[in-house]
Amino acid sequence: MSRHPEVKWAERADKVYITVLLPDSKNAKVNLEPEGVFTFSANAGADNNLYELKLDLHDKVNVEESKISAGVRNIVCVLEKVEKAWWKKLLRGDDKAPHYIKVDWDKWVDEDEDNGPGDIDFGGMDFSSFGNMRGMDGGMDDSEDSSDDEEQEETQPAEPDTNKVDRNAKPEEQGARESEKKEADAST
Repeated sequence: MSRHPEVKWAERADKVYITVLLPDSKNAKVNLEPEGVFTFSANAGADNNLYELKLDLHDKVNVEESKISAGVRNIVCVLEKVEKAWWKKLLRGDDKAPHYIKVDWDKWVDEDEDNGPGDIDFGGMDFSSFGNMRGMDGGMDDSEDSSDDEEQEETQPAEPDTNKVDRNAKPEEQGARESEKKEADAST
């Protein structure tokens, strides 16, 4: 028997944001159809439980322009609407939304406050196009991304920026770096 993952959603006049919250998911598969059918399946948890989801969205979406980013804790989808109009609700029909679908208040904007594209900070997430994906089997197709990685390596600064915080560093390493910077500043 499958379970439903928690889903958060928000919208703009031209897009719908869907976030599937399923930490450490494996074998994730996401599909989007132009008629507005969104399906998701993955395994997660200590017992490797199956999670499935099928959403009949309120209206049609542009699959080629829609984007997806799979992270460790969630899968974020930015779905481009065919018609630029506010939906007011995520799903077709008059039924109440299932209990596992919630409004994403972090991304929510009222209709009169919509600033258009670019008003949400996704923290540098790598979004791939749904149209370029042939299903998402636990990750993206790395064959197309290898040239992007090479370009990023070339644009890295030669000297490390000592003002930046290394979020992957252990606390004691971070403290040592800060002490070294203070000593260098004091000697000048």
